Amino acid sequence: MKPEQTRLNASIEDAHWWFAARRHILREVVHDLIPPSKDALVIDIGCGTGGNTGALADEYRCVGIDALPEAIEFASKLRPAARFICGQVPRDLGPLAREAKLFLMMDVIEHVPDDFAWFSSIAAEASPGALFLLTVPADPDLWSKHDEAGLHYRRYELERFQRVWEGLPFTTLMLTHYNTRLYRLVKFVRAMNMMLGRTSGDAGTDMRVPSKPVNDTLYSLFASESKVLRRALAEKRPSAFKHGVSMMAVLRREPGEIRLRTKPANVAADPFDPVAMRLTGVK
Repeated sequence: MKPEQTRLNASIEDAHWWFAARRHILREVVHDLIPPSKDALVIDIGCGTGGNTGALADEYRCVGIDALPEAIEFASKLRPAARFICGQVPRDLGPLAREAKLFLMMDVIEHVPDDFAWFSSIAAEASPGALFLLTVPADPDLWSKHDEAGLHYRRYELERFQRVWEGLPFTTLMLTHYNTRLYRLVKFVRAMNMMLGRTSGDAGTDMRVPSKPVNDTLYSLFASESKVLRRALAEKRPSAFKHGVSMMAVLRREPGEIRLRTKPANVAADPFDPVAMRLTGVK
């Protein structure tokens, strides 16, 4: 993530409807997966400025890890109840990876050039029974300058998302779209912004805290999806919504060896390579 976006996230993460509603959904789903206990270790991979880690730290033993020193500096100051590590995964987690009851990857793997290799390297270190909760941006048709500014390699389709852990010893407890109730609004705004060659927020993104009535309404619409997601999880229905701005997966690590693997040759090329764009000077 770019430094200006890290600073933006730190300044709006507590108030902005998207961050706040995602945290609400996260807490509700995590409560259903793991009873609150300070003996239960939750590792937030790609924790950024720590909003999700901090939201769970009052009930769980929480560790956030991110490669960006500035993000970890913000997280450590803003969320003192959690522990934060600046480093690479899985290397800098050490034995913590074996202790974790739950790994969070909240809108992280779209930032990774080879998500197959990255995920398998982490999964190999997890103990059988460990849970993984992943969220990603969905629907390539929603691609916009917001994704480019965020250094995303891709937005996911359901099949492409599932292929990241396909063939590995995992049981899929949930694989669903979400942020569904605002899908049409987001699609309209993204389409207008692309047509006008702009973003609708700060630091090259669509993120800006709107007026309180608007912010509260958007929060309520998004956060209310937690009830549908939790019901689907309780009823062991893998899908709660058929389309949405984002997707969520809940996985359980099963016994079995995992070897590092790379992105298969038959996987379509990603639409955007932030490293190549930066090296060639394309913006």
